[in-house]
Amino acid sequence: MLRKPIIALLAASALVTLAACGSGDDKSGSGDSGSTEKVTLKFQSLAFQKTTVAATKKIVADWNAANPNIQVEYVQGSWDSVHDQLVTQFQGGTAPDVIQDESADITGFANQGYLADLSQYLSQETKDAVSPGVWETVSKDGKVFAAPTLLQSYVVFGNTALLKQAGVATTGDSLSWDDLQANAKKLTAGGKYGLGWGLKSPTATVLNLGMNFDGAFFEGTGRDAKAKIGDAELEVPKRIHSMAYTDKSIDPTSLTQSGSDVLPGFFGGKYAMIVGGNYAAQQIVEQAPKGFQWEVLPPLKGTSEKQAANPQTLSVPAEGKHIKQAAQFIDYFMKADNLAAVGQGDWLIPTTKAARDVIAKETGGKNGWTQTLASGEELTKAPFQSVENYPKWKDQIATPALQEFLANKIDLAALGKKLNDGWGQVNS
Repeated sequence: MLRKPIIALLAASALVTLAACGSGDDKSGSGDSGSTEKVTLKFQSLAFQKTTVAATKKIVADWNAANPNIQVEYVQGSWDSVHDQLVTQFQGGTAPDVIQDESADITGFANQGYLADLSQYLSQETKDAVSPGVWETVSKDGKVFAAPTLLQSYVVFGNTALLKQAGVATTGDSLSWDDLQANAKKLTAGGKYGLGWGLKSPTATVLNLGMNFDGAFFEGTGRDAKAKIGDAELEVPKRIHSMAYTDKSIDPTSLTQSGSDVLPGFFGGKYAMIVGGNYAAQQIVEQAPKGFQWEVLPPLKGTSEKQAANPQTLSVPAEGKHIKQAAQFIDYFMKADNLAAVGQGDWLIPTTKAARDVIAKETGGKNGWTQTLASGEELTKAPFQSVENYPKWKDQIATPALQEFLANKIDLAALGKKLNDGWGQVNS
């Protein structure tokens, strides 16, 4: 994966640190290394698509069959409530033994001492399988607070028939934002829109794709971070707004909907293209009417194709009674076949090349997998992932401000001011 300059400088030291922290024990997932102590680990999974839930439960079942002394209990959680739930669990000492979350959300928990340093517990095999740039998203001061599992990118999905009819090119190594806008305008006619974009919860999309234009949004780390809102940071919302209200090539109603809400319009030909997390491909496969042909267009590009590497993560509470055994299960979860299974189920990109190779081989690159895997090539750490109060700023400031702007209720200058001033309010 491509590194940002700072990642490149830190890559070598990250590898050295990870290697030095390794225990040297064989933690290949073969159980409790001879211990006769019988333990039960609670694993709070956030898998929600049927295919991913099934793949995750199979991993748990296979582990339990091979490890009678370390049994894993599957506990269903939800992405919608995981942050608040973890706050309550950590404060009450009831956090599960293995926690699924994402790197942007665990920063605050790690800084507050709630997460165990896994550097001495994870196997060298796991450490070597993930690139240094991705490890940086879950590490600080030589400590590793999670194992990164799956990555999401934002991609453009197209209705193949409508694209061909309009003569829109869908090949190439990348798709520039200028071409996206031109194509959307070309495909808008007869009450149908070139683009539908479910941006009911817009912050993650804007910050991730903002890296296409070197948008940082923050300078510094932890609670000392300062907001950085300039032209680069406002480029993506400006372009979306222009397509919706100047070109009128984005259905403005879609901007108030969720990613799932725009799918019926995509299937029905109301939208020739939609933009969403690559995981939406699974919903398309399951819900599209028979005969509907679709594709994933090349990765979006501004000044670069960079997007934030904000991986799903597996962590262990610092006060957990079975950190070693929990890390052994995480090692097992990280094996190529297992990561490939949950990656295919969620249509997400595994953090290890071995798992990505398994998906490429098993799918033959069909149903957009070639473009989806390619969209992960330039995922790297984003500044907001090192900011402790990012979740609070996202929920209380950025989301309502972006919603107002995308509803055409405030202008770009007002948006920038709200994003900047709001950081001072939540980080005081």
